[in-house]
Amino acid sequence: MADQEEEKVERRWPKLWRHPRKWYLLWIPTGGILMFVAGIIFWGGFNTVLEATNSEGFCLSCHEMREFLYPEYQETIHYKNRTGVRATCSDCHVPKPWIYKMGRKIQATFNEVPKKILGTISTREKFEAHRLELAKSVWASMKSTDSRECRNCHDLTSMDLAKQDKSAQKKHSIEYVRETGKTCIDCHKGVAHHLPEGYE
Repeated sequence: MADQEEEKVERRWPKLWRHPRKWYLLWIPTGGILMFVAGIIFWGGFNTVLEATNSEGFCLSCHEMREFLYPEYQETIHYKNRTGVRATCSDCHVPKPWIYKMGRKIQATFNEVPKKILGTISTREKFEAHRLELAKSVWASMKSTDSRECRNCHDLTSMDLAKQDKSAQKKHSIEYVRETGKTCIDCHKGVAHHLPEGYE
């Protein structure tokens, strides 16, 4: 009796360890797991690069930004203030919502990178010659989004109007904004960079 039991056990083990006849079926779960892991690695790398291109260091890697615009920005309240809260380049120039951020990155790739390569604003003289055109482009973009990037930090409903002068109180009131359709950039041009020559 014991011999028969041992013989049955010995017959079961080879069946358990034998490769399945349809071995290609193992590829489906294995391939799915590998694709999932590859997707995580790709997304992690993509997001890391995306965030790196939003850093102040990345912006300053272009001498045009470092030499022409950064010194102006350092003079403003967005750079240094009593609370120590700083708005960096990407806070104003790159949208936070993912879909708009990607649109901005694509726009930069096909518009700003070629101009960098061609040296369109590589000298102070060239930069000043294009400053008004560049500023108008940024202002138009901000106007079209109702100054979305400004509103990430400045919320009308959170403002203490009593601490503002009479003109600012009026212009920051919800009623005034609704009536006029004005947005932050309509009044606050030149808050981070010098106004272009010839701008009225």
